[in-house]
Amino acid sequence: MAMKRHGLVRRRRALGFTQESLAEALGVERSTVRRWESGESSPLPFLRPRLARLLRVGAEALEELLTVAPAVPSGRTERLSHVLRHPSAVDLIATAELRTGMEDLTCRYDAVPSATLLADAGQQLHRVAFLADAAPAGRVQRELWSLQADASTLMGQLVWDASQRHDHGAARTYYAQSLEIARHLRDRAAEGHALLRTCYVALYGAHDHRQGLGLALQAARTTRKTSHALTGLALLHAAEAHAFLGEHRECERALWGAEKRLERSDGTDAAHELFTATHFGRLAGSCYLSLGSYDKAQRLLEDTASRMLKRRKSRAIVLGNLALTEIRRKDLETALVAFNEAVDELRGTRGGGGINIVFRVARELRPWLGRSAVQEAQDRLLLLMGAA
Repeated sequence: MAMKRHGLVRRRRALGFTQESLAEALGVERSTVRRWESGESSPLPFLRPRLARLLRVGAEALEELLTVAPAVPSGRTERLSHVLRHPSAVDLIATAELRTGMEDLTCRYDAVPSATLLADAGQQLHRVAFLADAAPAGRVQRELWSLQADASTLMGQLVWDASQRHDHGAARTYYAQSLEIARHLRDRAAEGHALLRTCYVALYGAHDHRQGLGLALQAARTTRKTSHALTGLALLHAAEAHAFLGEHRECERALWGAEKRLERSDGTDAAHELFTATHFGRLAGSCYLSLGSYDKAQRLLEDTASRMLKRRKSRAIVLGNLALTEIRRKDLETALVAFNEAVDELRGTRGGGGINIVFRVARELRPWLGRSAVQEAQDRLLLLMGAA
């Protein structure tokens, strides 16, 4: 019979941590947290005090959470199949199974091409919406609506990324669905997240920087009493909008506000799992690149890339921006190293944001096409796209 630390899993989720965000807070791999929870291994002694602090338990309570017990046969798949045939019987157990499925999709997002997740995510959204319509009024229905808002946001993210950030309309439609549900539930965190995702389409897809700035600031206002993480992230993207607009002072003011907010985010935050320790460096580095402060950008982006080896889609974006920075610092050799690393990351993920940026790098490398190293780098990008 399978063994699992159910108490540890429940405590992590109760505090808003994903396996990835808890691993990052501890400085370990996500696979390490997975092995702890499955009972395959145990935290080393020097990690236990920090793990206890993050989970807000004492040493004895942590030992109880680390107790390995046989997994209880739950018939979860059978339960979900049953409620899909008899939707009025949907309950919190089936809802929790659907939530777990959503978490699994989210964890896979940064490691695989978004197009490969579309079918599963679409099926998940359809199931949740179907059951939410059939559920009796009350807690179960509200939980399903909340999950539907999250699933719609994820679908918008996947559709936009799979289209290499060209299909703005479909992404906005999904985000609008999420926004409508969040406002119905008066869920300020979900509302802010949907606004922030819509901001990304304006900023990085339509390149409407004023609209993106307005949406980022609206998201920050919406979540300021609910989530330090979401407010901080919104201010980071407001800073980038200011940078795109050449507004240096406003950009740095927004970065300062974002940093203060993100420092206050912890496991009790409603959206803590959306924030990672590398977010600030990634966005601040991009801001300084846009503002022409290339030395600041280089330091931030280089440090960030070294600390996000497992977040491949995001790392491709950072490496692409680092390559642009090095070109503008007249360091062609270092730019090519970053460019080639970005292409390597995209080989397995094909993240739309990363692809867009590496093509910008390729355009800026054209004056040096006569050099063999530059031609080889361009050829690697063409091979990548030809294999799509």
